[in-house]
Amino acid sequence: MDRFLIIRLSSLGDIIHTLPSFAALRRHFPRAVIRWAVEEKGKEILDLVPGIDEVVIIDKKKWLRSVGKIRRRDQVALDFQGLVKSALLAYLSRSRRRIGFPRKNLKEPWASLFYTESPDPVAEEAGHVIGKNLRLLDRLGIKEEKYEFPLQIPDEVARSLELKIAGIGRRENQRLVVYNLGAAWETKRWFPEKWAEMIRKAELSGAFPLLLWGNEEEKRLAEDVGSKTGVAVAPFLTIKEVIALIRSAPLLVSGDTFALQAACALNVPVVALFGPTNPLRNGPFRSRDRVVFHKLDCNPCYKKTCPTLECLQAISPDEAAAAVREQWMSHA
Repeated sequence: MDRFLIIRLSSLGDIIHTLPSFAALRRHFPRAVIRWAVEEKGKEILDLVPGIDEVVIIDKKKWLRSVGKIRRRDQVALDFQGLVKSALLAYLSRSRRRIGFPRKNLKEPWASLFYTESPDPVAEEAGHVIGKNLRLLDRLGIKEEKYEFPLQIPDEVARSLELKIAGIGRRENQRLVVYNLGAAWETKRWFPEKWAEMIRKAELSGAFPLLLWGNEEEKRLAEDVGSKTGVAVAPFLTIKEVIALIRSAPLLVSGDTFALQAACALNVPVVALFGPTNPLRNGPFRSRDRVVFHKLDCNPCYKKTCPTLECLQAISPDEAAAAVREQWMSHA
């Protein structure tokens, strides 16, 4: 029997971007045993994915202790993370084949020492990261171009979400527009005063706008924007409920973060605000979606800190509001 171990420990958006590779692997090996090694937070996403035989939780702080759960000689390990720690995990799993990206496509090139094989390099700057992930399957004889995201949201999660949103004043005839203000990196977060101005200028008829947040810092940001605009701040939502929320919305406005990747996976129209990262690599992949991005000499830089945030400063509330209105009207 064929056995595979997928290693994609984090982050949430990167797990979403790895789902098409899992889907392709499952299609080509329908009877194989496929396990996925992931950090605990990411399990909430994988719980929504049918066809994974086992989700193995890797302790973020004591991950070496988790190695015993994934050891099997008769398996193929696929490292989609591409870091030294994930490549070492593949090595310690004792997998007979350990497939990872070539040195040119690794953030930490030393990871390549732990692989037995790699596909040919890909052009990072021109192609989407989902396509790069799919190329990792080349070594298994799988040539796949399809972007499939096998996410299934249980009815109880959808009902829980509906009750929470109804509790903050949404009426049945109002269409949701979700503004996701946060991001893991400071350099991906647009400014609260610009969010507020953009929301006021968008003036979306028949909308129930909602400010989404993920942690306490982002909640404070959402409350700041909410106080300036009168827009409701979302209650606390689990990761599964966030996915259900995004699925139910006709429009998401977001920077480069998990909410954006989830919306693209769920075929929800988006307006994406990009600064230090490359929208061709990390952004929406459907032609109908809108990206607001200004190419400067210094971006994409993928830096988590910046003294000027010039790339985000270049995005004006007027152009963002225009993109939001256009998307809202075209999907009315």
